[in-house]
Amino acid sequence: MATGFERALEQGDLKAACAALAPDTRSELEESEKKACHVGLTAEELPVGGPVGTVDVYGRQARVVLKSDTLFLSQFPDGWKVVAAGCMPEAGRPYQCAVKGG
Repeated sequence: MATGFERALEQGDLKAACAALAPDTRSELEESEKKACHVGLTAEELPVGGPVGTVDVYGRQARVVLKSDTLFLSQFPDGWKVVAAGCMPEAGRPYQCAVKGG
């Protein structure tokens, strides 16, 4: 799912990228931007992640570290969904993510 999300962003298919988001993440984006998801994603200016570096899976949660981005995913009944994107680590603190669920 992470590579599908990234490919959709890279190709400008923001509706497909929104379909890859977890429901709460999509709702949070739409509420914060006061726009439809695909329009709100444009405002976030997410980086093109590039190739996958590492994947860490912890039960139904995963972290996917790409060359220029980090995504967090959760497993839902219909598959893996992106719960946070545009995430950058901060020394001694949690990741700061441009797009995340509330």
